[in-house]
Amino acid sequence: MNTGFDILPLAVALLIGMSAVGSCIGIAMLGSKLIEGTARQPDLMQELQSRFFLAAGVTDGAFIIATGIGLWFATASPFK
Repeated sequence: MNTGFDILPLAVALLIGMSAVGSCIGIAMLGSKLIEGTARQPDLMQELQSRFFLAAGVTDGAFIIATGIGLWFATASPFK
């Protein structure tokens, strides 16, 4: 039953958009905590910075995976 309204582009836009917003908020919170932790304990800056980049990579990885799945749905359209 085709009603003429395809919801797939909206779903892909929401998938990519919401994951991008979540990733940006997560990395911003990580950055603020890095600055706060470095201000409190300057001698731990190297360890905090390495943990920040690890956590930022995992956070950004979730966005990249969601973008890949969204683009796969947009191009391959497995639900048709």
